[in-house]
Formats: sequence, C-alpha cells, structure tokens
Amino acid sequence: MGNNISDIIERYLKQIIQKSQAGVIELQRSDLAELFQCVPSQINYVISTRFSIEQGYVVESKRGGGGYIRIRQLRFNDHQPLAQIVQSIGVSLSQREAEGMIERLEREEIVSRREANLLRAAVHRDTLRVELPSRDELRARLLAQMLTALFAAKADEG
Repeated sequence: MGNNISDIIERYLKQIIQKSQAGVIELQRSDLAELFQCVPSQINYVISTRFSIEQGYVVESKRGGGGYIRIRQLRFNDHQPLAQIVQSIGVSLSQREAEGMIERLEREEIVSRREANLLRAAVHRDTLRVELPSRDELRARLLAQMLTALFAAKADEG
C-alpha cells in the first residue's frame, strides 16, 4: 500500500510540474501530507527517490514553519549534456577522473575557465580532507550538485 501512495504522489507532482510554464513548482510539505493523508516523511521519501538530478530534477527545500519544497524540472533539450554528464559521474570519482571531466567540460566550452577553476578547487583532495572511499563519493556528489546548479543558473539567464 505504501508503494501505491508514493506512485500517486509522484504522478500528482509530475502533472503539476508539466502544467507550470517554467517547469518549477513550490509547495508546502505539510499541505501535501494533508492532501494525501500521509506523514510528511512519505512526501520526503517520494521527492528524494523520484525527483533526483539523474531523473532531471533539481530539488531545493527550506525547513521550518514556512518551509517549502521547490522542484525544478531540467528540460532535456536545454540541458542536453547535463543528464549524460551527471550520469557519467556515478557515485564515486577519483581526483584524476574529476580533473579529466572538468578539463573536457572546459575544452568543449560547457563551463568557462573560471567555473572550471572553481570546480577543481572544490573537488581537490586538499579541500576534501576525508578518508577514502568517502572522499571519492563526496567528490562525485559535490561535482554533480555544482554542475546541476551551474546548468540551472545558465537556463535562468537565457
């Protein structure tokens, strides 16, 4: 039964995202939980498992009394390389692999030199002072999130 309610919530959210002009919706977690007569953690579960970067969504949330969840659908034709790039990052990335990827993004002018320098600094082993394999997993998540933020910002600009 729990799986069924997750499917219903997912379908509902995807429908309202489709209807929104910009592909962005903002909602209250508590309102959704009330609408579907479920606990707020069920809403969190659906959003975290079915609205990931790999699935083409950026989710921002603000907790607390006036807390909201914003879900933005990344339009595939606007972000052709994004889904493939993020997918190729995977769950773990060595420093050498990350530098190779950033170099390629810069060479293909997907990111500027300045953006590439920021990405390199953020994912460098001197910055991520954590033991392996956690460091490579953290590097992969950071790079995926930063690239998603860059692509979302570029989409907003034009």
